[in-house]
Amino acid sequence: MGRDKGTSNLVDRAGPVTRMVFCRRGAGLCVALLFLVWGGCATKPPSPPKPSPALPGKEVPRMGYSIQVGAFTTVDNAIRLTESLEKQGMSAYYFHHKSDLFKVRFGDYRTREAARMKAEALVQAGVFTEYYIVSPEDYALARVRLYGETTVRNEIVETAEGFIGLPYQWGGSSAEEGFDCSGLSMAVYQLNGLNLPRSSRDQYSIGAPVERAELAKGDLVFFATKGREKVSHVGVYAGDDRFIHAPGKGKTIRVDSLADRYFTTRYVGARKYL
Repeated sequence: MGRDKGTSNLVDRAGPVTRMVFCRRGAGLCVALLFLVWGGCATKPPSPPKPSPALPGKEVPRMGYSIQVGAFTTVDNAIRLTESLEKQGMSAYYFHHKSDLFKVRFGDYRTREAARMKAEALVQAGVFTEYYIVSPEDYALARVRLYGETTVRNEIVETAEGFIGLPYQWGGSSAEEGFDCSGLSMAVYQLNGLNLPRSSRDQYSIGAPVERAELAKGDLVFFATKGREKVSHVGVYAGDDRFIHAPGKGKTIRVDSLADRYFTTRYVGARKYL
């Protein structure tokens, strides 16, 4: 049987993450990606989108129990493990832990026992040999009442900053929606305790609307980069008119300014989830 490292390995506890990259396959989000030119996720310069109506969104569910595996010195090994998990039907991402090792995380289970049973099944299948169960109380979100919302927002931005300079390895694609760069924001929020959905359009449909003048660290900013008003790109607001985003597959994750004309003319709106 595999070994649940549990509380015996405190270095694996969720918290500020220095760097992360991620990967996932799923229904409608295939690995056969569209190779697009720069412009966020765009293929052609769009007309400026109309402001999106400030409709109230749904509340974001909190993360339950997740499974964390691997402790690699090279990212390639983490990628291979992530791909193995995907073949088993898991939605997984890999990240650069503050211990300077690459680790992989997946799953959202209601109970520790459900997470343990899934992990043991994957041990039996030979996917990995050891694992760690991440509990809801391990996430930054669990400390919001103790330390306040600002602390959690700072941790979300710190997590996103860990991506800067790393290549964006993948992105979902479909005939209808094209390339989607939203895996970054999904992973950032899941690692801090909120189960944000995968696509930028779904992310925009939940949470609470935020006026641009009232943006705070950790909010998500959304853009229409395909010549229509529909949301197709997202970034994590980092303060001072800056946001962190994944420009596209094969490009490095970076910081850009909302004041840049390209993003100003494509800005749709923002959402907050805390």
